[in-house]
Amino acid sequence: MSQLDQALEACLQDPTKQEDYYRLILNSDFYIPLQEDDSETPMKERDEVLPLIVQNEEKPYLLLFDSEERLNEWAKQPTHFAILTGLAAADLSPPALHWAVNLGGKFVKEFVPDEIAHLKELATEEEPSD
Repeated sequence: MSQLDQALEACLQDPTKQEDYYRLILNSDFYIPLQEDDSETPMKERDEVLPLIVQNEEKPYLLLFDSEERLNEWAKQPTHFAILTGLAAADLSPPALHWAVNLGGKFVKEFVPDEIAHLKELATEEEPSD
C-alpha cells in the first residue's frame, strides 16, 4: 500500500483529512502514459509529447499512476510515460479534464474538474509571498 493509498483510505474514513490528501496529490510524482504514434523519433528525443487521454462516458480523463509498476500493470506492458508532480498536472489540465488516479488498482480516485480547480487554489494558497 503506497502513501497515496493510505492517505486516500484515511480521507474516505475521515472527511476532515481530505485537504491532507489533496496536498499529498499536489506534491506527489505521477507516471502519466503518453500517446503512441507512428513517429520514428524515439520518445526520449522528442521536443514534445502528448499525454494519453481516454474517454469514459464522453468525458476526457488524464491517467495518473503513483508508480511505474502500477502504470505497467494497467497498460499490461511497459509503456512510455512522463513524470509530473500533481501540481504540474493540475497547472496543465484544461477546465473540462477529469483525472483517474491509479486506475485498475484497489485505491482508484476520480477527480472531477471542480476538484482539480480546488487543487490549483490550494497550491496558490501555499505559495510563499514575497
